[in-house]
Amino acid sequence: MDKTEGKQQEQNVVEPVIRLERQLKYTGTILKIYQDTVVANGHEARWDYIHHDGAAAVIPVTNEGKILMVRQYRNALDRETLEIPAGKVDAPDEPRIQCAYRELEEETGYRCDKLEFLMRMNTTVAFCDEAIDIFVAKNLIPSHQHLDEDEVVYVEEWDLKDLEEMIYTGKLTDAKTTAAILAYARKYS
Repeated sequence: MDKTEGKQQEQNVVEPVIRLERQLKYTGTILKIYQDTVVANGHEARWDYIHHDGAAAVIPVTNEGKILMVRQYRNALDRETLEIPAGKVDAPDEPRIQCAYRELEEETGYRCDKLEFLMRMNTTVAFCDEAIDIFVAKNLIPSHQHLDEDEVVYVEEWDLKDLEEMIYTGKLTDAKTTAAILAYARKYS
């Protein structure tokens, strides 16, 4: 090995990040915000970390192959968004599939006898541990919505190709929805 190869190998050595401390800074209704003190590359740094107990989402597919989407106001964006039905778990140990069954009926007014697991995704890995399990619901059974008192949710039927077009033109930007729709299209089309 010559000197150049030795220097390249030395440069490729990565030191592990070591967390020295985690301080809870804020507890909200759906998340906890922490400040972590870490050592990264030999330097002490402060990193923000947001804990979320998790969520579930559903792609509800009608007998005609349309996808039920929900339109609702999102405060962080100060606008309405088009999304697949989703919601947070009621408790950290609640099975995600149970959450998915509940959210399907609460938001769309439909239920189903069987959900099929499609994927798990982490929404914002740079600073948040939120994980969402995404399911597919077919053979939908009409029921009725069970919205929270502060929720306004409109249910719309969409063709898959139109949703894909909205993703590729930047009109549909919700991360869980774009990932779910593209994964669904890949698996079922």
